[in-house]
Amino acid sequence: MRQISHQLSVSTKGKGLYSINRQVAAWVADSGMRQGLLTVFMQHTSASLLIQENADPDVQSDLERFFSRLVPEGDSIYDHTTEGPDDMPAHVRAALTQTSLSIPLLAGKLSLGIWQGIYVFEHRSSGQHRNVMLHLIGV
Repeated sequence: MRQISHQLSVSTKGKGLYSINRQVAAWVADSGMRQGLLTVFMQHTSASLLIQENADPDVQSDLERFFSRLVPEGDSIYDHTTEGPDDMPAHVRAALTQTSLSIPLLAGKLSLGIWQGIYVFEHRSSGQHRNVMLHLIGV
């Protein structure tokens, strides 16, 4: 059994979904492992991770619009406003989604479905630099 890890840096341009599928798949392929489990972990509290539809970009924009309606900016219920009107809603969005994913590795490839991709879901309005940790255990 082997274990390896890697920190992936992702630059975002504001709210939305950013595919990291290629970077993650390339790193897994370079590992030489054939079978195991990949953990993908977001090291931030105002962004998250999703496994989502990767064929139709309307899905990504629809998800962003849904979350904007579900968790609006500028709501008077928020006390935490020091970092701007988008910060507390970003924390709520991250709490409603995922900060960690587990993906099986079989025959040297991620076991994602044909229409699935791995995304950083940015919840802040301005561009950010996000760190995503990859940890692979297997043979």
